[in-house]
Amino acid sequence: MDSNSEIQGYNVYLMLHFHRKFSSGVTALLDSGATGMFIDREMAKKHSFKMMKLERLLKVKNVDGTENSGGNITYQIKVNVFYKSHVERMRMDVFNLGKMEVILGMPWLQAHNLEINWEIGEVKMMRCPPLCGKNLAVKEDREQRKKIGKRIRNMEKANRDE
Repeated sequence: MDSNSEIQGYNVYLMLHFHRKFSSGVTALLDSGATGMFIDREMAKKHSFKMMKLERLLKVKNVDGTENSGGNITYQIKVNVFYKSHVERMRMDVFNLGKMEVILGMPWLQAHNLEINWEIGEVKMMRCPPLCGKNLAVKEDREQRKKIGKRIRNMEKANRDE
């Protein structure tokens, strides 16, 4: 994917990290019709994400109301998500997504309220919620950057301890 063209159709390029030693770039679909954040089951297995069994299964329905052939959602993962200088820790439901690796749905889109310039294919994350690591490029204050760095190290430590 060209660094100047972050949008191809409705896809946005994200960097997912799980532990320091793991780094893999994936294509994520921004989907305002989706009701959560999802990662493909095969991708989660391939990269050995720690899958947490849900207490109760989640039924998945297609746009037309029929049940999805991929079955129910029974697992979830926790993962650090990096996009440019944005970082956050999120839970993603594990599901058979077919050709897509990650889907970020309406709850994520509402929380981040992205700035999207469709003409030039640019996505900016300038209005992130307080739980995110914020947009690090906006931070000019050295002390603030140190605090954010400490928060990221703590998130990575939490990953290793799980």
